[in-house]
Amino acid sequence: MSAQAELEAFGALVSDGAGNFGRDLRFMTRAVDPDAARAAAVLILFGVLDEHPARFHADAVPDDLDVLFVERASTLNSHPGQIAFPGGAVDDSDTDAIAAALREANEETGLDPSGVRILGALPEVGLPVSNFLVTPVLGWWDKPTPVDVVDEAESASVFRVPVADLLDPANRRTTVVARGGQVHRGPAFLVNGVVVWGFTALILDDLFNQLGWTLPWDTSREMVPDF
Repeated sequence: MSAQAELEAFGALVSDGAGNFGRDLRFMTRAVDPDAARAAAVLILFGVLDEHPARFHADAVPDDLDVLFVERASTLNSHPGQIAFPGGAVDDSDTDAIAAALREANEETGLDPSGVRILGALPEVGLPVSNFLVTPVLGWWDKPTPVDVVDEAESASVFRVPVADLLDPANRRTTVVARGGQVHRGPAFLVNGVVVWGFTALILDDLFNQLGWTLPWDTSREMVPDF
């Protein structure tokens, strides 16, 4: 089965309420205040790169399979400078989380939503720092369109990363963050000279694990991310 077919099958599975995605992330959802939490959505958009295939070869995925990221502007109050999936809060005008993810992706990257095929909406995951309940929306880029920063106040860069490079054990790290008298450890990925960590890395790590794509990596290689 191809990587695209695996993503399609996984999207259908979770849309039917099956699968184990998010079960290891329940601790985050429990930390969100359900009475005050806001709904949000992110678009996890996979596609085929036009150029610059992966440097690392992973048997589980083709070298040209990629995923879309945005680098948040350093001036933002929430998660400044972090690498994220396109997305944001669900507005009253949005019919659902899927509509919100597509709208936000268009506003942040300029992509044409009509070229995106939705594979499924994954279970909500809590984002305690911002008190959001986030729906990750899985998509396939049937008809890729040019993407770039639309609003410099929101994003510093928009880029696509080969999935094989994310899976490369040499690019995996464990982040160590001290906050509120506690030490938190989580997965991270080193790509394009930046670090994918925090919420985005947790979602990616869980997704790759569920798809069976994760390669063994040295979790003892720790780093402290820049804030």
